[in-house]
Amino acid sequence: MKHSRAYKYALWCTEPDNQYVGRYVKRQAKLWIAIVDGSNTEAYVCGKRWKKITKLLKLIIHPDLHCSMYEGLEDYAVLFIYALFCTKRRSDDLRYYETGLLEIARKNFKTFTSAVIFIIGLLTEPKFSRFFSVAPDLSLSSELQVAIKKIIKSSPCLADEKIFKLMRKEVRCKLTESEYTPLAYSNDRMDGKLANMFLADECGAMDNYPIEAMRSSQIMLLEKLGIIISTQYPNDNNAMTEEIDVAKKAIDGLLDDERIFALLYEPDDEFKTGDTWKTSDVALLQANPAAYAHEHMLRDLKKKREKAVLYENKRENFLCKHMNILYKGLGVEGFVEITKVRMCFSEPEPDFWKGRRVYIGLDLSQTDDNTSVAMAAYDEAEDMIYVKVWGFFPADKLEEKTHRERVDYKKLIERGECFACGDEVIDYGFVERFIQSLPEKYGVEIVQLGFDRYNAISTVQKLEAADDPIECVEIKQHSSVLHRPTKLLKESILSRKFRYEGNQMLEINFQNARCTKDTNLNLYVNKKKSAGKVDMVVSIINALYLLQVDVLDSMEQGFGCQVI
Repeated sequence: MKHSRAYKYALWCTEPDNQYVGRYVKRQAKLWIAIVDGSNTEAYVCGKRWKKITKLLKLIIHPDLHCSMYEGLEDYAVLFIYALFCTKRRSDDLRYYETGLLEIARKNFKTFTSAVIFIIGLLTEPKFSRFFSVAPDLSLSSELQVAIKKIIKSSPCLADEKIFKLMRKEVRCKLTESEYTPLAYSNDRMDGKLANMFLADECGAMDNYPIEAMRSSQIMLLEKLGIIISTQYPNDNNAMTEEIDVAKKAIDGLLDDERIFALLYEPDDEFKTGDTWKTSDVALLQANPAAYAHEHMLRDLKKKREKAVLYENKRENFLCKHMNILYKGLGVEGFVEITKVRMCFSEPEPDFWKGRRVYIGLDLSQTDDNTSVAMAAYDEAEDMIYVKVWGFFPADKLEEKTHRERVDYKKLIERGECFACGDEVIDYGFVERFIQSLPEKYGVEIVQLGFDRYNAISTVQKLEAADDPIECVEIKQHSSVLHRPTKLLKESILSRKFRYEGNQMLEINFQNARCTKDTNLNLYVNKKKSAGKVDMVVSIINALYLLQVDVLDSMEQGFGCQVI
């Protein structure tokens, strides 16, 4: 295995100085290498299965190159195929990955690769298995069928009618009595099908219904596989956006379910903002892995890039389809990379907060959404910002939110990171009592509480009118106000002058956060353009606003508060 193309390509991807693949391809390759090396406790690569797939790839002939698929497939395709078919669970020897996600630019042979996967599946899956491809229309869905027929007719060992029967509407494998049928979202109902394996092609042009319908059909199957492939599309809300987000969280370890193998060929964040894409060949190669081995392809992409730079009407297609950059979101960037955030993790100490002066940040949501409370303090001796954050959500929405957001809220509650309060709506009284209990529970002195006026007036009035009143400060949610604390948070994380106690929900929020710059280049977290919940990050920014104004600004001016 370690002398194979798949393993060598995975190693090449993980080389520290290799800029030709993006960070998420590197991380996925590293995870799979750990499985091959035997250091993963849940999965292993089956040698027997590996030999079987290798023999099949040597029997299948490439219709254009007239060599075996083992030699003719692109490197990324070889890795994708071996990882999906040969990686198994240690507990029951069943296939480990249930989803194969391929985000890749146009003309990188993605449909051709899917055709090879389906042929292997038709030959190796249990008898009477059913295979489906789903796409926005029948013409696009049938592209996979065309590729399958082309490969079968070019392979003498497969072209025999005793093995495959090629029909107008389907392809049948007589050895296993399995069949493949293309479906169109525009024409066909997806419900009522039983898909051992399915392909969602050009997923970015569809909503979630076709994928969820296929996945629902697989519930009773022990071994199942869904392949999802697409380029980027210029619409913000599409199925591919969610699938990519889930895959990134799985690769980053933010989801407990890691049974996703994702090759996300997209440029790193530094190429998605500004004008870097106009000149960087690295960005082209990160989205087009086939271009690394085919110089003529890279030359053609450069020509298309020149036209996209010159003509606005060509830019959207080039950026979305050939660089996997969402053009509408060129002004949006990730906040802080999750690996940088995790470097600021610190183990909680029982008496750490005792006696500290703290600033509270409050992000009160609509009554049926997440709310967050953050507590921040500054340690002058260490020149360090410390934060602790909690989340709140309606108790009756637990199952719904767990399914929709793919976050295990029960586990977060057990860890004390979140609280379920109220029923269909959040119990604001619970949040108010929680804030008031912080001085007694942690031994802190609350200096001020910062809040967004939206939905918070009633709560703020109660906190200010309590027996032990808390001074509350309204923080206008405008880029001119939020820029400084947002910049402070980002710089503190990057310079390792920020510490947070272990909190998976906070890490997910950092992963979701997307930033926007206004016309004056003021940076702020944009809730609407973020990839999910960001309330914990927003509450931290509110707390840091107060800390910055009351403590850090005073220190810079050479004076501070004297405690008597």
